[in-house]
Parts: sequence; C-alpha cells; structure tokens
Amino acid sequence: MFRQLGLIGCGLMGGSFALAVRQAGLVERVVGYSPTARSRDAALALGAIDAACDTPAAAALDSDLVLLALPVASTEATLRAISEALAPEALVMDVGSTKSDVVQAAAAALGGTQLPWFVPAHPIAGKAQAGVAHAQADLYRNCLLVLTPGAVTNPQAITKARQLWQALQCRVREMTPAAHDAGFAAVSHLPHLLAFALMNAITEQPDGADLLALAGPGFRDFSRIAEGDPALWRDVLLANRAQVQHQSALFRAQLDALEHCLEHGDSARLGTLINQASSARAVWKMGS
Repeated sequence: MFRQLGLIGCGLMGGSFALAVRQAGLVERVVGYSPTARSRDAALALGAIDAACDTPAAAALDSDLVLLALPVASTEATLRAISEALAPEALVMDVGSTKSDVVQAAAAALGGTQLPWFVPAHPIAGKAQAGVAHAQADLYRNCLLVLTPGAVTNPQAITKARQLWQALQCRVREMTPAAHDAGFAAVSHLPHLLAFALMNAITEQPDGADLLALAGPGFRDFSRIAEGDPALWRDVLLANRAQVQHQSALFRAQLDALEHCLEHGDSARLGTLINQASSARAVWKMGS
C-alpha cells in the first residue's frame, strides 16, 4: 500500500506501528526520527526502522506515509518542520490522545494542499511501559481506532487511513475532534487523573509505604494507569483541561453524594448508589 513510512517518534506507539505495518506487508521501507540517538538506535536494533534520520524533515522526505508519535504539545512544531519535505498527497497521521488541539495545530502548520491529507487518529491502545523496547507488532490488534477528520480533509485520505488501520485489525470509528475530547475526558483522561491523585494521597502519608504493603489485586487494577508516561499525560491533561475539569466536577458531585451517606449513616442510599454503579459496570462489561 505504501512505499515508505516516515516515522516521527520511535517510542512505544510509533515503534509498534512500524512493526505492525511491516508485518502486515503494508510498507516497503521505514525511516525513523526520534529526538534522542538512543531511541533511534534502539528502533534500529529492534528492526522497527530501516534507517535513522537526524531531523523530522528527513524522515518525511520521500515518504508517502508519515506518522507522528510524539507528545501532542509538539504537534504544531513538528508539522511545521516537515511541511516543506512532505510529498504531494502523502498521508500524514498522528496517534495523540487529544484531537481538538491537534487539528488546530495542523491548520496552523500545514499549507492548503497539505492539510487535506492530514488525518488525526487515536488508537485506544498502549502499555504502562514507555519506549521502543516495549513495542510489539500486535499492540493495535482488535483495538478501537478513532479518526477525527476535519471539514477540509480529503475523502481519499480518510479512506486510505481507514483501510490502513483496518488492515492492522483495528475497529475504526469516526468522530468530530470535540466529541472525541469530551468522550475521552470521561473514560480515559479523568481516570488517569484519579489514579495519579490516589497514589499521591497514599504515598504522601507518613505511613504510605506500609499502606501500600497491604494492597491487593483491586488496588493494582485501579492504580495501574498511574504508571503512564508522565510527560505524555501532563500534555494530554493540559491540552484537554476544560473537558477534564468538567468531568472532574461530575465525579466530585458523585463522591460528595457517597460521602454524605457516610456522614449521615444512610445505609439505604449508600447501598442504592453502590448497586447503581455495580449494575452499570456489569452492563458495560457484557457489551464491551
């Protein structure tokens, strides 16, 4: 399908994408750029890329497929850096966890002939461990992949992007950037915020280490996402702050309701709220 992938960001997400498209026979050659030589060398050693580049523009040059797998805060600067190197009708995508800011960055950085070939994408996949050393070709298999094309996005570019991710066995869905950010603030960004807060609340207590020694599987399940890449999640939470704050307010209202039951010993209401949550979780699990 593609002659050359220009991979910009040779970490977990980018490295996994390169391995996946190579394994699926979707690309003939992969060239890659990362800000550090260490990451580029690791990608070469893993076989994720065929050649390392010193700049983003060098990775984009002569590539008919370009993937940005860098923190969302660097999107505009990276797109500006590669704009003059992009081939006509080269498909450009990202894998960022926020989309309204990415769409704005692309509109500011790309020219009128390039912007229609930028298709924002968000694969709902990942691992707690960052870095290309943890990349795997099946990371995206069976995952949800959200595309958020804009009004000027070329339909051919959308079709190419959809077919590419489907060839990697993803379930592809299209949303507007605003709907994407609102939805993922609720089911991804807020849960990460809560996991970070929980870990800090425990570890900042004088006996925090002793408390953690008591933790079992439930705590491990709840707190697992607190291991997420700090720089990545800092940028995601800031980029989507308005929606995250909205979801945080809704969560705080529910927490207040539960605390009110505890304060007043309201067993009946507390049981109702717990049952409501338990039933909703069971229904969601059956349909997921």
